Amino acid sequence: MTEGARELPGTREAAEAWESLFRAQVALMRRFQRDDVWGDLSIREYDVLFTLSGCPDGTARLRDLGENSLLTQPSLSRMVERLEQDGLVRRGPVEGDARGVAVALTQDGWRVQREIGRRHVRTIRRLVGGALDAQELATLQALTDKLRAAQAGIPDESDA
Repeated sequence: MTEGARELPGTREAAEAWESLFRAQVALMRRFQRDDVWGDLSIREYDVLFTLSGCPDGTARLRDLGENSLLTQPSLSRMVERLEQDGLVRRGPVEGDARGVAVALTQDGWRVQREIGRRHVRTIRRLVGGALDAQELATLQALTDKLRAAQAGIPDESDA
């Protein structure tokens, strides 16, 4: 084996680790969805506001929002339309791209995202921080960041 190379784990180990991660995420998402912090928004609508809040100037291309979401493009477009009707985002053209659509948080969108975010993070602290200590949280973050970052370097089966 070359320096820096590592032996790939077995299929069973990879599948069991994935299943554990997936089931933990499902259990937490169910708890988060039941939480009374969302106001008039769904958790998915909040996720759009949260994602935009991490973008420069609170603006992203609709296509980029879709890449960070499990929603289909038509579903995301309808959701953004509803958020725009509620005054939380505005849509506009992308400079230099006649077909591109930019989505930006409005002042109300920023305010709602911060209000819900403060409540949501208290739930995260209780459910996630209540289960893991500080060192375990750091390890979990390092592992999930590594797993997510590695995806760009792993070819899809159709690419292989």
